[in-house]
Formats: sequence, C-alpha cells, structure tokens
Amino acid sequence: MTNTTKILIIDDNIDTVELLRKRFRIEGYETAEAYDGEEGLKKVSEYVPDLVVLDVMMPKIDGYEVCKRIKQDESLKQIPILMLSAKSQVPDKVKGLDIGADDYITKPFDFKELMARVRTLLSQKTESKKLAEKEKFDALDHFVDEVSHEVRNPLVAIGGFGRRLRDNLPEGSQNRKYIDIILKNVEVLERMVHELIALKGATLCYTEPSDLNEITMNAVSIYKHEIEKKHIKLILKFMENPPMIHADQENITMAISNLIENSIEAMVGDKRELKISTSVTDGYFEIQVADSGKGIDKDKLKNIYDPFFTSKTYGPGFGLTFALKTIQSHKGIISVESNVNEGTTFTVRLPIKAISGQKTS
Repeated sequence: MTNTTKILIIDDNIDTVELLRKRFRIEGYETAEAYDGEEGLKKVSEYVPDLVVLDVMMPKIDGYEVCKRIKQDESLKQIPILMLSAKSQVPDKVKGLDIGADDYITKPFDFKELMARVRTLLSQKTESKKLAEKEKFDALDHFVDEVSHEVRNPLVAIGGFGRRLRDNLPEGSQNRKYIDIILKNVEVLERMVHELIALKGATLCYTEPSDLNEITMNAVSIYKHEIEKKHIKLILKFMENPPMIHADQENITMAISNLIENSIEAMVGDKRELKISTSVTDGYFEIQVADSGKGIDKDKLKNIYDPFFTSKTYGPGFGLTFALKTIQSHKGIISVESNVNEGTTFTVRLPIKAISGQKTS
C-alpha cells in the first residue's frame, strides 16, 4: 500500500526482531529488519522508514553510534528513533537522548506501552511535517505577492516594447533575431509569474457537485494534440456512474492537467503509454495518472512538490506544487510511485461527501 507507515527494526536479537515484526504488521505497519548497526545504517538509507526502533547493544556498531550518524545525516535526521535497551540506568537513557534519540524504553518492555510511544512519535512527526509545509507555503505566498508586484509590470513593458521594435525591423535583420531571443525569454518569465499567481488560487476553492470523470476528460482534452503528436498510446478506464463530488472544477481540472503534462514530458523513449483511470476506494474518489516515462530518482521523489524543483532543462516546477495545494485544499491526498526507466504513477484521492439524493458506497 502506498501510504503504509514503515518501521525499521534494528536489533541483534532474532527473537526480539521477530516479535516486533509480527506485532507491527498486525497493527498495519510495514517493516524492514537489520541485525547489527552496520546493516542498520545501510538499511535506513535504502528503506527510508517513518520510524526506527533501535537496540543499544549490538555488534560492529552500537545503537548510540547508529543514532548519532542518522541524526547527523540531513536527509535522515527527521526520522524519529525509539531506542531499546536492557540498561535502565538514568545516565544510559540521558546518553541516548543527548545524541538525538526521540524516546527510550527499557527491556523487557510491555508491547502496549511500546505501541503508545510509537504512535506518539509518528504523530509528532506528522504534525512537524504539516507545520514545515505550512511555513513553506506561507513563505511562498509572500514571495508570490512580491514577484507579482515587482516583476510582472516590468515584464509587460519589456515584452510590449520588444514586440514593437521587432515589428519595425526588416526581415532577416540580425537585431530581429536578438529581439526574438529576448521575447522568448520574456514569455518564459511571464509563464512563471502566471503559474506563481495561480498557486495562490489553489487554496481558494468554490466547490460544487461535480462529475470527476468529466473533469478528468476535460484535463485530457487539453493535451489531446500533444498526445497525438508524440504518438503516445492513451488508455482511459473510467468507472461507470461515478458519484458527484464537491470540487472546484477549474482548480481540479488544472491540477489533473498538470499531472498529465508531467507524464507527457517524462515519456522520451520508444514505449509511450499513458493510463488514466477513475474508481472509488474506501470512501475516496480515486484518479490515477500512470506513464511509461523515465521515472524519478528515489532521492528526488520527496522533493517533487517543492516550488522551483524540476528535473527539466527549462522552466520552474510549479505544476506539481499547484496539484498538491489544490488536492490538500479539497481535504484529499496525492501520492506518487516511481521507478527509474519504468514510469511514474500519481494517485489523487478526494473524499466523497454525500450529496442530496445520492448514495455513497
């Protein structure tokens, strides 16, 4: 499952690992295991868990050193660590907390207490992530205001006078070629400003009962010519009689179209296949956009929604940021799975709210 919480267990005691693995999986968590500190450090980088349960006394590298190295790694330090130890003395606990452990529990432990601490750490991580995202987008909104005021008007003037100069120059003039380059770059900047301003509108929603099949089809139609031009095989699988969803039709159309555009640009090889489907799952209306493109590196996957992040050779990456903000403003979820050279799948899940006269499954 895409959104399953992942826990990495690092302990040299096979019985303890097996007990925790079984109990965590019964609780609905995904797990991975490592049996010494050296293996644990390798696994934490590969698996990137949501939480680490870490024993102190282990061969090769002890738990204190493992914890220290994780917390010193910028890409891993936000992962909460719950340390396990047979040492119950206060100095041992203090040492673990001083090097960055988020909690400490002594063996033998009560599993109910352990689970309570696990849930607390995961909840704190979620809240910290939400706060960081809010601060990031608040800063973005302020930046948008500054850009729209300071950049938009000069661009209009540069573009307007540039086009007038170009029209007054003879065909074949070298200066006309230079102005064409200027105007092309002005268009890039104008598009950037337009997309930045659109980001502010992603959180301002006018919702009304909407047919998400129709909205998705409208998003597809925007790129119909591009899909045909690039010889992309389009596979549509829409559910019959979809429930009506409260949605801002314009914003959702733009969000889905941004996902489609991202998929089109990613398909550069011989196999070019775009699958778009709709369904209802667990009280959510689900839209999937899957491509057979170049995929996204694992280390870049977590940054794809960040403003200005892009793997393209041109333009800022605002499309996915807009999609994220739009889906979040609808109390929905957007997730992504990707494998390099195999493709990427975006899944949008929007909550189904009962509309008068409509049954929801």
